[in-house]
Amino acid sequence: MHELSIVANLFDIMEEQVREQKAKKITGVKLQVGRLSGVVPEFLETAFHMYKKGTIASEARLEIENINLTYRCCSCGKTMIKDDYILICDACGSTDLEMLAGTELLLERMEMEV
Repeated sequence: MHELSIVANLFDIMEEQVREQKAKKITGVKLQVGRLSGVVPEFLETAFHMYKKGTIASEARLEIENINLTYRCCSCGKTMIKDDYILICDACGSTDLEMLAGTELLLERMEMEV
């Protein structure tokens, strides 16, 4: 479960922000997790709740936004959201697609009490 090491790195980033902002505690965290990020959102959530015990984020809410696979066809320019891994343009049948979203793992927002 590599999600635990991801959460450990996330907490390093959050603790640095807490020091810089002179905050008292972290109350909320929002992450963006792409379908092809290699992260299982349920495991990430479990790891977050295990890791936060006894930390400055012990009462923090975690929100995970799942990011769909979004592509642009390089042949016809159509942008599409795909639920499957069949990489063919819905409009023209081309296989020349550029991925626009779906691989990210981002700390989008962190709420703190100062």
